[in-house]
Amino acid sequence: MKQKRWVQGVLVVSTVALLAAGCSVPGLTEKKQSIDAPPSNSQEAKLGEEDIVTGKTDGKNVQVTVYAKDPKGMVVPVTLNVPETKQIAKSALEYMVDGGPSVSLLPKGFTAILPKGTEIKPLDVNDEKTATVDFNKAFAGYDGKDERKIMEAITWTLTGFPSIKQVKIRVDGKDLSEMPVAKTPMDEPLSRAMGINLEKAESVDYTYSQPVTLYFTGQTDTQYKYYVPVTRLVKRSQDVAKTVMEELKKGPAGQKGLTAVLSEHTRVEEAKESEEGLVTVNFSGELLGEDKKVPEETLQSVVLSLTENTGAAKVQIKVNGDAQVTSTGKPVSRPSHVNPVKM
Repeated sequence: MKQKRWVQGVLVVSTVALLAAGCSVPGLTEKKQSIDAPPSNSQEAKLGEEDIVTGKTDGKNVQVTVYAKDPKGMVVPVTLNVPETKQIAKSALEYMVDGGPSVSLLPKGFTAILPKGTEIKPLDVNDEKTATVDFNKAFAGYDGKDERKIMEAITWTLTGFPSIKQVKIRVDGKDLSEMPVAKTPMDEPLSRAMGINLEKAESVDYTYSQPVTLYFTGQTDTQYKYYVPVTRLVKRSQDVAKTVMEELKKGPAGQKGLTAVLSEHTRVEEAKESEEGLVTVNFSGELLGEDKKVPEETLQSVVLSLTENTGAAKVQIKVNGDAQVTSTGKPVSRPSHVNPVKM
């Protein structure tokens, strides 16, 4: 856990630096698959870490999670079922280009975030898991207000692959020290330390804060439901799991169209991390639905939020000490893909 605490310190520094630079702060499906079920039609389930980027394939489709703008302008993960390719990470970015192959695949109201005409050269990933992505000049054709969203979308898409931890951006072969339009500094490679959909609370003392990324739910006019990650700066705490759950209870702060997944009346009795990569969280009875089980969207939001912030692989949910409140009563794994789009 010491390593995780160090990472949190890096998160604070990186997030505060980006806020100081003046960066703008801006699924669920109706029938959900089990959160811990392996991807049934996904080539990725059979590939090793190197294969995810180099793209060894057996001719089948793959599931790829990319980040797009939802109808409210939030940066949101969307999982698409796409044809196999030998450069799956590069292909993921191509599905983020306006007017590109994702046009007919994204949910209604969602838009691709990279400017029209953007082209991507094959990615280079070094031994330190840093991916260098080289765009053509069309990449600079975005509105300045979208600059941070573009940085977030690229970074969170690529770091979703197990062999990529951070990202460097080039244009026409030249490393960028700042973004082309609004001039956001990029002195260091980008990572998830930058956060996503940042909440910029006026009352936060950045010096004594830490970021946590929480998953709330959104819904389009066509009733497509999905999860939205939001990074919030909060008072620094050694009890990360408990802090995440208490912040999830508070719900979204001023984010239009988002819905809380935990009732404010639900008590978090205990949240503890183990050295075996498991977080156990015990709630009061208010968490349960009419069927005396944890509602599916609540379950998934809790698992996504806890695994994102603690680095744990699984979450054991209990209510009043009883684990038999989910479909299996067993620890639940973080899903391989978020917000799958049904075709």
